[in-house]
Amino acid sequence: MNSGLMKEVAMNAPVRNTDTTRQALSLPIEGMTCASCVGRVERALKAVPGVADAVVNLATEKASITFSAPVDPAALVREVEAVGYEVPASFSAPQTATLEVAIEGMTCASCVGRVEKALKAVPGVTGAAVNLATEKATVHGTVEPAAVVAAIENAGYDARVLAAASTGAETEADDRAQKKEAERRELTRDFIIAAVLTAPVFLLEMGSHLIPGVHALIDSTIGMTNSWYLQFALTTLVLFVPGIRFYDKGLPALWRLAPDMNSLVAVGSLAAYGYSLVATFAPGFLPAGTVNVYFEAAAVIVTLILLGRLLEARAKGRTSEAIKRLVGLQAKTARVRRDGGTIDLPIGSVASGDVVEVRPGERIPVDGEVIEGDSYVDESMITGEPIPVSKSPGSPVVGGTVNQKGAFAIRATAVGGDTVLSQIIRMVEEAQGSKLPIQALVDKVTMWFVPAVFAVAALTFAAWFYFGPSPALTFALVNAVAVLIIACPCAMGLATPTSIMVGTGRGAELGVLFRKGEALQLLKDAKVVAVDKTGTLTEGRPALTDLELAPGFDRETVLGLVAAVEAKSEHPIARAIVDAAAGEGIALASVSDFESVTGFGVKASADGKRVEIGADRYMAALGLDVTGFASVAERLANEGKSPLYAAIDGKLAAIIAVADPIKETTPLAIRAMHDLGLKVAMITGDNAGTARAIAAQLGIDSVVAEVLPDGKVDAVRRLRAEHGKVAFVGDGINDAPALAEADVGLAIGTGTDIAIEAADVVLMSGSLQGVPNAIALSKATIGNIRQNLFWAFAYNTALIPVAAGMLYPAYGILLSPVFAAGAMALSSVFVLGNALRLKTFRVSN
Repeated sequence: MNSGLMKEVAMNAPVRNTDTTRQALSLPIEGMTCASCVGRVERALKAVPGVADAVVNLATEKASITFSAPVDPAALVREVEAVGYEVPASFSAPQTATLEVAIEGMTCASCVGRVEKALKAVPGVTGAAVNLATEKATVHGTVEPAAVVAAIENAGYDARVLAAASTGAETEADDRAQKKEAERRELTRDFIIAAVLTAPVFLLEMGSHLIPGVHALIDSTIGMTNSWYLQFALTTLVLFVPGIRFYDKGLPALWRLAPDMNSLVAVGSLAAYGYSLVATFAPGFLPAGTVNVYFEAAAVIVTLILLGRLLEARAKGRTSEAIKRLVGLQAKTARVRRDGGTIDLPIGSVASGDVVEVRPGERIPVDGEVIEGDSYVDESMITGEPIPVSKSPGSPVVGGTVNQKGAFAIRATAVGGDTVLSQIIRMVEEAQGSKLPIQALVDKVTMWFVPAVFAVAALTFAAWFYFGPSPALTFALVNAVAVLIIACPCAMGLATPTSIMVGTGRGAELGVLFRKGEALQLLKDAKVVAVDKTGTLTEGRPALTDLELAPGFDRETVLGLVAAVEAKSEHPIARAIVDAAAGEGIALASVSDFESVTGFGVKASADGKRVEIGADRYMAALGLDVTGFASVAERLANEGKSPLYAAIDGKLAAIIAVADPIKETTPLAIRAMHDLGLKVAMITGDNAGTARAIAAQLGIDSVVAEVLPDGKVDAVRRLRAEHGKVAFVGDGINDAPALAEADVGLAIGTGTDIAIEAADVVLMSGSLQGVPNAIALSKATIGNIRQNLFWAFAYNTALIPVAAGMLYPAYGILLSPVFAAGAMALSSVFVLGNALRLKTFRVSN
């Protein structure tokens, strides 16, 4: 496992901000001598598109440039040089930065669109994506954090810039969890207060209509007037104590002509409340027959929407459980050797190079290399593989994995934000915050959705008021309020990001890391999977695969003698034979008179026996007949292996084959890809004969062999032209160009950092089985998103006309604002619940 799994994105942007709408760059200029120079430079700079103003100071030899749009600083430098002046080489142009911003107060998809629009209007911002589920914005560009925060606050929301992922990742996660828990407690409290106050209002008003005798009972006891007074008092408390949040956010948004979900609730509930207020205290202002109160509608609307918010907050918490679990895997302390002793230190105090002791059953605190002791380590949280891995001096270990029964010491190689676990957390967070292409349509619709709802509500009011039955004003009010309440676009805003969060989180648990959220959507459309051979289909290192013995010889003796001789050789094949003997616990004999016979093989004396090892021509030169192994040799050739022969004391003893063995999981993975309807192609720089033999053995559909890295890119393009979208799987430096060229690149997590950086998806286990798992997860996640979007859009499309009263002329059906509020609240809960089903996704076997 490489500790350089990802590289940290630079988070500094040395552009100074003059106000919240413009930014200034101070550009040093050399060679100016007079006022005409100043004028010339100012004219040149102002001519650059995106420059709002440029003021050049001859005394300080600097230009202060303000922007109205993003500008490449290199373009400014070129313009200065074009008119005959210079910018010092020491000048450092602003670097594109990526900011993570936490946003509070967003409630629906229209909020997302509004914040994104505000961010993209900030000069220097080149891109911005807002996620309603994570309540975060990812902002790219040369911009100061203060300008980003100001833009969000000017749009009506609260914001703060999050620190880069580092040793503070757990603290940041804890802070977020504490805020979410505080929000849930507050919502729980407010809902209980609202429910307790609303219940009498509902019983007093609706009981009079639904239960015979209640109206008479109220009239004969407290009286209808006092009943209305009591409803007024209780509803006022509901609206302006627990329900005040809707008016604090919704009304200012309405004044800014940027209405959101809170605006819909505020206007709808206040309309019902205001009408009831007039009916209670100034009935003379209303037409005859229209004096009714709707206090219960206003109170129930607020109560039900608070309930929906509470259920939504609880469900949202569950969507981020994958990140919580990953953060929870980080050790809190480490046992470090310092000054001749051992002390317990907070994990943030461990430095690279420290020697850390790990006891049985403990979680390894940092990435490192074993320097003392032996044990087995459970690395399933990184690779998804359940079998513990043997560790001995020289073995790498990953922070967060669990030591088994042995004890050992490691030398820290990566700490804090540089550990594999921290990088995985960062990778998953980036994927969860990304925006899929499928979201583009949603964004376009929701930007105009809430204003359109207000327009529909106004038309509904007008139609019922002028053309409706008596009492027209009552019908107009009730139906307009129902339209406002039913149409909240919460479900639209949550449909995509919640599925992405749960899907990418589930992938991380399975060892499939989506470095880019877009890969979730693109991967499901792949028609062909192209794979590299070495290190992807195979183990990536030579190993002894075959040892067939001649009559009269035993395996231990032959392998021991052959390995003893090959131990003197530098050839990779020799290393594989020696490793095989060591793996079987065979002691090596002493060797003398070692000699390499050019073009034939090697020979030596081992344990007093003459041993010769080489190809068939070497055996022929020694006068030995190899035809007894003819059938074995033919089989090995068909498998793409080149056989060697061993002779001991002048007798043919064995036929040997060393090859890069196919991974145990590869055949099942190829079969799983075929079951998904995918074509599988091999693209390799290896020998064509060997490649074709392995392809035939595995059932691979097509082979491109003996190609250089640029040849792999051409092969990917040919496959795309022939079949459609291509997913490429590789692990080496030479695979990086093909990984970048493919529609989706999947890197084997045990491969090189360069390959991983070029990929869209990382398979942490190193098993090809991760490919069909990733594709299946992609299909499941996008299917889940489509279900959510269908529900969200179909819900609004179907129920807004019902709320407006379209069914009344034919069927006499009207939708009460109370039921509209309940349906609206449940729509978001449904979308979240559907997304959470992805937590049960299971991989294929």
